[in-house]
Amino acid sequence: MVLDAKIPAGPMAQKWDKHRFDMKLVNPANKRKYSVIVVGSGLAGASAAASLAELGYQVRCFCFQDSPRRAHSIAAQGGINAAKNYPNDGDSIQRLFYDTVKGGDFRSREANVYRLAQISNQIIDQCVAQGVPFAREYGGLLDNRSFGGALVSRTFYARGQTGQQLLLGAYQALERQIGLGTVKMHTRTEMLDVVVVDGQARGIVTRNLLTGKIESHAADAVILATGGYGNVFFLSTNAVGCNVTATFRAYKKGAMFANPCYTQIHPTCIPVTGDHQSKLTLMSESLRNDGRVWVPKQKGDTRAAAQIPESDRDYFLERKYPTYGNLAPRDIASRAAKQVCDEGRGVGPGGRGVYLDFADAIKRLTEKTIKEKYGNLFDMYARITGENPYRTPMRIYPAVHYTMGGLWVDYNLMSTIPGLHVAGEANFSDHGANRLGASALMQGLADGYFVLPYTIGHYLASTPKTTVTADHPEFKKAEAQVREGIQKLLSIKGKRTVTSFHRELGLLLWENCGMGRTEASLKKALARIPELRAEFWKNVNVLGENEALNPALERAGRVADFLEFGELMCQDALHRNESCGGHFREEHQTEDGEAKRDDQNFAYVAAWQYAGEGKPALLNKEPLTFDEVHLAQRSYK
Repeated sequence: MVLDAKIPAGPMAQKWDKHRFDMKLVNPANKRKYSVIVVGSGLAGASAAASLAELGYQVRCFCFQDSPRRAHSIAAQGGINAAKNYPNDGDSIQRLFYDTVKGGDFRSREANVYRLAQISNQIIDQCVAQGVPFAREYGGLLDNRSFGGALVSRTFYARGQTGQQLLLGAYQALERQIGLGTVKMHTRTEMLDVVVVDGQARGIVTRNLLTGKIESHAADAVILATGGYGNVFFLSTNAVGCNVTATFRAYKKGAMFANPCYTQIHPTCIPVTGDHQSKLTLMSESLRNDGRVWVPKQKGDTRAAAQIPESDRDYFLERKYPTYGNLAPRDIASRAAKQVCDEGRGVGPGGRGVYLDFADAIKRLTEKTIKEKYGNLFDMYARITGENPYRTPMRIYPAVHYTMGGLWVDYNLMSTIPGLHVAGEANFSDHGANRLGASALMQGLADGYFVLPYTIGHYLASTPKTTVTADHPEFKKAEAQVREGIQKLLSIKGKRTVTSFHRELGLLLWENCGMGRTEASLKKALARIPELRAEFWKNVNVLGENEALNPALERAGRVADFLEFGELMCQDALHRNESCGGHFREEHQTEDGEAKRDDQNFAYVAAWQYAGEGKPALLNKEPLTFDEVHLAQRSYK
């Protein structure tokens, strides 16, 4: 299948402006005749729903939480990037564009990244107008701090709760439209299938999580803004409810899945403490502005941090990457932390941790200033670990955090199913093989506030309007398949819990398709996953029934999808015989242990097409061209 990214012609800096002019419009009176479904109410979903409703479209928004405010976007703590150049330190749209392409190890689509950099400044203006309480300097201007992979300060922040404050802004915009009647909100409702009629996405099938009722909803276009798939690893920084179901079931209906092996490991996570954990807790990357990362120089040094003198400390990021230091990109900083722990120099229980030390910053800036900048993060760490990070260095270790892969979309954010648009972390479009910190919030709001309002209108104006209702045979067929799947899960009555299967799958993937992957490890995972999946369908025990609140049933459906998706992820990682960003094939590394790309053979987006149950997915390629950025071995030294 030929993948047409629909990238506009012309100079890079003019593509988006020219494209906006060339796109077809729907006149204001006609917008009221069109309906749009938005699945997900995080930053991308809430901003898209609010913006489209403001324009006049009839919008229905769905989320499985009890309120849109509980979307996982609240967990993005550190900040949001924009090229405002308020500190006057050399930033620009071009530099943000370049840093993002380089940070993704040259595996992203240039045109999308440049548009993101252009839109970034509008996002800040929009959020300030909504009342988002960004931090300010003493003179009243918005403050900035630094994040990994950049030599300028371009990250706007609200202490350590930026995602929450941005989501509240989008949520208020959404609630205004709900109050006006232009958005109908469906909470506690999970999407279980996309319905395709005559080749176009025309609605979804859902399950009411309180009553178990299966319902169909028809519309003229569908937007998926359902986040990433990091919980396939079981332990991640994602909320326990985050899952792959919406995007994976769209994949089974014809939407291609792009680069599923691109998963991001975040270096600043509270280490695992035992099998009792169902998730991990992130300490924001913003902490690396003032915290220094170190381990003892000598293997097996078990002295308390305060007893280890400077001469016996290895500030390994500052040593290996003197230019970027502690603000090296996430994939690089994560691998460096894993390396020193593998050498036996890790700290804490099991030696799976490195120190993040604020002693120098407190001495230089005072404890009061550090509290003002990061207080809630320090409080969270203290509550979880029982340690005072103002007195004792934090202990951190890498963990799964974000997924750069997602459903393939063109420049208009439309998948390979016409009418099915995908926004935020659910699509693959803007980050390449690694995401720079503070870019997730930027992408989610760019997609929802500034891209989809144009591209949805273009799709609707370019497509003959036909009436399709939830009584259409395709909806009934999809409903029957959903009910059959639910009944199958409830009827197995095996002996193993859903969580036990999920935990085994997650450990298998972490060990064989995690921070390091090899041909042998990936083949091992690909041999075991089908066996585990077969056992799941014979021996899982899902208690309860469908016609009631049943968290076990919800989780069972999501884990069933993870058991299929995990195989696709390993298939993608095995085929990509290179290292790039978060995809580190240990066979392909430089003498310094960095990722070694193969631009001649792998400078493309891998878009996987569903081929049917039990059959390997089919590979489609979108070649990546670099006209503005010179391909080079990535270096942060």
